[in-house]
Amino acid sequence: MAGEERIETEVLIIGGGVTGTGIMRDLALRGLASLLIDQRDLCAGASGGNHGLLHSGGRYVSNDLHSAVECRQENLILKQVAPHCIEDTGGLFVAVDGDDPDFASRFPTLCAAAGILCEEVLPAEARRLEPLLSPRLIKAYAVPDATVDPFRLALANVAEAARVQGSLYRPHTEIVSFAITDGEITSVSCRDRLSGARLCIVARQYINATGAWAMAVARLAGCHNVRLSYSKGTLLVSHDRLTARVINRLRPPGDGDILVPGGTVSVLGTTSVRTDNLEGVRPTVAEVDRNVREGQAMLPDLATARYIRAFSRIRPLLQSSGEDDRGATRGFALVDHRQEGLNNFCTITGGKLTTFRLMAEKTCDLVAGRLGNSSPCRTATLPLDDGGACRWTEPGAAAKYWYQANDAEDMVLCECEMVPASAIDEILACAPGLDETMSLEAIALRSRAGKGPCQGSFCGIRIASYLYERGYYRDRTGLYHMRNFFNERFKGMQTVIWGRQAAQMELAEALHCGLLGLDNLEESDSDSGQAPDSGGSR
Repeated sequence: MAGEERIETEVLIIGGGVTGTGIMRDLALRGLASLLIDQRDLCAGASGGNHGLLHSGGRYVSNDLHSAVECRQENLILKQVAPHCIEDTGGLFVAVDGDDPDFASRFPTLCAAAGILCEEVLPAEARRLEPLLSPRLIKAYAVPDATVDPFRLALANVAEAARVQGSLYRPHTEIVSFAITDGEITSVSCRDRLSGARLCIVARQYINATGAWAMAVARLAGCHNVRLSYSKGTLLVSHDRLTARVINRLRPPGDGDILVPGGTVSVLGTTSVRTDNLEGVRPTVAEVDRNVREGQAMLPDLATARYIRAFSRIRPLLQSSGEDDRGATRGFALVDHRQEGLNNFCTITGGKLTTFRLMAEKTCDLVAGRLGNSSPCRTATLPLDDGGACRWTEPGAAAKYWYQANDAEDMVLCECEMVPASAIDEILACAPGLDETMSLEAIALRSRAGKGPCQGSFCGIRIASYLYERGYYRDRTGLYHMRNFFNERFKGMQTVIWGRQAAQMELAEALHCGLLGLDNLEESDSDSGQAPDSGGSR
């Protein structure tokens, strides 16, 4: 097609979640260049909408031993190779009066079968360690859970792949069709979702790592042996960090039974609701209420805590039958589509954030072998090199680096998370996945901006104003970016607007609508065309 951009690469990776970015890094360390694309941005799906829990495996010992073992092994590996992305909090499994005492007594044996360290903690000691635990506590066990920053993982993977092998990442790039000749994909036709421009990508191997969208992408290529069911999970973000450790309910997996601390907040969840809708997924009031109702049995203060955000994402599950998604395996599947007549296409799906590195390793073993590359996987032992521009997603990092610099001229733009102007400058200069004009949502994904109690109500205005002052935004495009950013933040706020959060929302409305008039901004007034799609993030 005339005017169509053409890119050639060794491997095309479709899907910018942690698995896709892990594949990108793994290939680069084997000497293979790749192009990673996503229809939105990094971690826009389940990778950016989860607890941030680095599983010990304890959650799955009663119903999915294989996944429990994989989580335990990958937990140890990631703590060694990516400690800067992890807070080694430790975790507690706790039972309260009314929980099944038989399950509680069997838990250490189940953990032992998976090789998971499990130590009983007396209820009084557990409450000394975590004062907000219920006084009805009857049993507690310590396990090596931790928390992990998926955004920093993804950014660091992309940055290292670019540095080592010149691999590229393109956001907002949507697959339109596959060209197939004699059992091989010869090219992929794509559309830039921002500009509408067409792009032709030619590769030797094609990897489908699109998570919940893996079945749809496989079928676009004429393959029908990827079979998934979909489970919607809803989680809540609290205003405060309520515990030092991960707290799990000591029972088979259910709703509202995990509280995960992260930085200055905690994440409570999750629900599991079967769905066929992959787009426009949002939390409901009923799901929020269910999480709070179940969670308060472990920590009564959850009933009165202030919540600043709720979010939902879709889990791709390998099990496609049955009504109870809790019983579906959290394992993953690598599908070699040769049996369907395609020799240079494969799909990786399912799994957990905790097992992304292993998923990438198995995928790269297959693809590298097809390309005649015998280099071994190195990601289990080689430390993940964290580029400077990737550090701003870490809770507290902005304040730490800002205080260290001690620069009175470095204005703080996000007071909730202490994000200074220098952080925005560094992200615009060298963060992975730069657009020609970065949206506020893309900047927020690469930093902590907008993640605090006001959910971007103030810093969205400040960052946009700063970018106008710098000349980075020159026309009305910045206003559209600001409006899209606020709309994305509001999606997560609308089901938790009660108490003090309601007052916060009233103030935000006065600023964004009454003062700035963003609700009356007409699309036809745009000087630069379509405003960008916004990816999801917690």
